[in-house]
Amino acid sequence: MAVKFFGQFLLEQRAVKQEDLLKAIELQETTNLKFGATALAMGLISLTAFERVHDAQRLEDLKFGDMAIKLGILTEEQVNQVLIRQKNNHLYIGEALVRIGALSSEELKHYLDAFKEDQAPYVVDRIVVPAGLPHPQVWEICADLTFKLLLRVAGLSTRPSVSQISDTLGPVFLVAVMPFKGTVQGRYALGVTEATRLAIAKAILKEDSVDGESEEVLNDTVLEFVNIVCGNIAAKAAQLGVSFEIDPPYTHFASAGPLAAVAGERILTFPIHVADGDPICLALFIHG
Repeated sequence: MAVKFFGQFLLEQRAVKQEDLLKAIELQETTNLKFGATALAMGLISLTAFERVHDAQRLEDLKFGDMAIKLGILTEEQVNQVLIRQKNNHLYIGEALVRIGALSSEELKHYLDAFKEDQAPYVVDRIVVPAGLPHPQVWEICADLTFKLLLRVAGLSTRPSVSQISDTLGPVFLVAVMPFKGTVQGRYALGVTEATRLAIAKAILKEDSVDGESEEVLNDTVLEFVNIVCGNIAAKAAQLGVSFEIDPPYTHFASAGPLAAVAGERILTFPIHVADGDPICLALFIHG
């Protein structure tokens, strides 16, 4: 057993076929528009305003609607209109499978109950840092903002699992590492697969395809994503009176082996499960 999404569970149970799941996901994606896309569809914002809000979200931890209000692009009433539209139109993957005829309503209820039972040991209601680590609030912020920005920037739906103290990170296809110092000292490291690097690159470069980009450019987009995350962490930490100063990031590749702790470091890892099953790992190399 392991952390998984409902669609993955249904495939393992042979309840649906791969092609039916893909059809349901496509229906879900065209129905469940994000806040900004919904506001666009409702004619409440322009494409230029949409991009402005999205860019601002990289610099400050605010939801699209809250940022749009802050920038004077939407009113609170308009934000509520969008939220109501999203709520009324929301389509769960199970409902999508019923809608395309891949499952009956009775089968959906049966598999939902089985899924909840299967995943009960892995449900994480909130981010918990193991006891004994200094400045636990900072590490909680690191994890929280990583999850949020993977969704907001890269469009990756994730599920966290229980954090743990580890000896090494990897080997992973690519690890983007950002050293930090100040009240807290260590290294922020995000380990991604090639597929996740591709998703991040498309988001950072704002392109539907990055097939023509060099390895260096693709790697730099992951470094830029980590820079965005750590910039937000620094701002949040400052609100707690904690100094979190970042140094230039660097890459570490699987060919170099696992990324190990140096003397005085402990590694706090947060395994991250992505909707398509592609794993990501956040590791905080904490000094002291």
